[in-house]
Amino acid sequence: MQEITSEMIKELRERTGVGMGKCKEALVLAEGDMEKAIDHLRKAGMAAGVKKEGRETKEGLILTGEDKASLAIAEANVETDFVAQNDRFKHFLHDVVKQALETKPKSLADFLSQPYFKDKSITIDQYRNLIIQALGENIQLRRLELVHKHPNSSYGIYSHMGGKLVVVVEIEGAADQEGVAKEIAMHIAAENPDYLKPEEIPPHVLAREEEIARSQVEGKPANIVDKIVAGKIKAFTDQVCLIHQKYVKDNSVTIQQFLDACSKKLGKSLSIRCFWRWKVGQ
Repeated sequence: MQEITSEMIKELRERTGVGMGKCKEALVLAEGDMEKAIDHLRKAGMAAGVKKEGRETKEGLILTGEDKASLAIAEANVETDFVAQNDRFKHFLHDVVKQALETKPKSLADFLSQPYFKDKSITIDQYRNLIIQALGENIQLRRLELVHKHPNSSYGIYSHMGGKLVVVVEIEGAADQEGVAKEIAMHIAAENPDYLKPEEIPPHVLAREEEIARSQVEGKPANIVDKIVAGKIKAFTDQVCLIHQKYVKDNSVTIQQFLDACSKKLGKSLSIRCFWRWKVGQ
């Protein structure tokens, strides 16, 4: 069995809100498996909700940039927040985004091997190593993604906590609705949906939730168990699916209802095509 450390107990405590003693018991029963320990606490009725995000293990920043054809999102990690706020580190990340927009790399590995646009005698990865030597901390370009823009879509970008959390939303149906897209991006930053709509939830995730729901209603009359379980599954999907979440600025409507109202006002049908929610270290 995996050793149960104080850090594991603390993480489980932070994610579930359950006392340290019960968290340790759950981890022991789960043989150190964090997700199984969470399931154990939920089945026992001790953890009603679980934070999706555990401990943050890395510092760094996320930056976006765009041109007419594309939008780039990049995350670079460092050891301390002190270095993350250093102008030279920020300059490195700006250069990364600028070059990515110009060269449209197919992958992060491809990008790192490219000649650096300001000094073609070195690669991007060699440039990164020069910054490491200058700042005295390990620096990793953790992820890079290029979003190819569609002509009938709008893109909203929201950066929070000084670049530690960034959300990008694509809305189909009109090319001039960046304001609406940014409103939804702000909501995503606050509410952290896992999926856009229920159809995207993997079957094994729903099966897990049903198992937990049924364990919570054991002993109740059989004729009402299915109704209770169905209600719990609906509550779960409403919580994790963006279009069914209550709009953070007006909880009398869902995100879908908010978007429907915007569509009616505009006279065009708007829909959310996809979203990206990046948090440093995730």
